[in-house]
Amino acid sequence: KVLIDVPRSDLAEELAQSQTQTQVLQDTLQQVLDRREEERQSRQLLELYLEALKNEDSILSKVAESEAVRRKEMDVVDAGVSSTGTSVKTALRDQILVALKEKPAPELCLDSQDLELVVKEDTEALASALGWDKQKAEALQQACDQELSKRLQQVQTLHSLRSMSKGKKTLP
Repeated sequence: KVLIDVPRSDLAEELAQSQTQTQVLQDTLQQVLDRREEERQSRQLLELYLEALKNEDSILSKVAESEAVRRKEMDVVDAGVSSTGTSVKTALRDQILVALKEKPAPELCLDSQDLELVVKEDTEALASALGWDKQKAEALQQACDQELSKRLQQVQTLHSLRSMSKGKKTLP
């Protein structure tokens, strides 16, 4: 880097070379630096991509588990009553309400479907169910909506990375 930054005439004088030869030397050194920077950026991008794939696999496995649990719950809902005799929908609703009341950042503790339920819920009904004022319930719904948006953006980014990598050769 120092050799590139030195004025060409001074470097030529020190090396006892012509300015043309010095320019070729400086250009070559700059190309080497540029290539190293590109390689470093490529490695970083590859590491991010691999981490994103791991996260996506983790998310997809959690989604699959969640879907399996929900299918079981839906079977029970179709029957009308769970083994304890209470409606599963009510129990799920109570579970969401407990998380909303007890957790400092409940939007981070709930799965995406539960977040959607909170966002779609009438603000006054939610405030009443939680024993909160309407403003606090609105703030909670906004936080849940922001978390949903963030999760959607992460999934879209992962899909974009995956689609971009499908057509390319596997890197060593």
